[in-house]
Amino acid sequence: MENYVCKIATLEDIIKKCDYEIGKAVDDKSNWIAWKEKAIESFNKGLSITYIGSLNDAIICECTAAIDPTIVQNAEGLVNDKTAYLFAFRTNKENQGKGYFSILFKFMINDLISRGYEKVTLGVEPEEEKNKAIYNKYGFTEHIKDAQEVYPDGTTIDVEYYGKKL
Repeated sequence: MENYVCKIATLEDIIKKCDYEIGKAVDDKSNWIAWKEKAIESFNKGLSITYIGSLNDAIICECTAAIDPTIVQNAEGLVNDKTAYLFAFRTNKENQGKGYFSILFKFMINDLISRGYEKVTLGVEPEEEKNKAIYNKYGFTEHIKDAQEVYPDGTTIDVEYYGKKL
């Protein structure tokens, strides 16, 4: 894990990571472009905290904590002054399964605890069995609710929401 650093993202980091994801998108990039705008706005208004893991100065993983319900779909029971909603769990494909995200996750949880948060929540699509198993391993065992989310392009997905006390 030499040359691996976890930190709270700057606006420059967020733009860099979003541009990377937009560049990777094979088909329609419109969702990624909209998500980039939302990430920049949320950062500027202090509605979220993005955490990144960098290896040799390259961002290889990320996660964002929404700390304001206005940026979370189906926010009731998912985010408030003591509960942060986690989303955008991403690790570059070539770095998956090497423990980098686990280190970032611990860094993020410690930071949220230091800010007074007592619980974290997240959403996962029901068919994402691998991700559900990972989240369960991280302690997200409290099923909160099921609902649907809508992407910027109008795509609707089913989501299961889980929580973890800190």
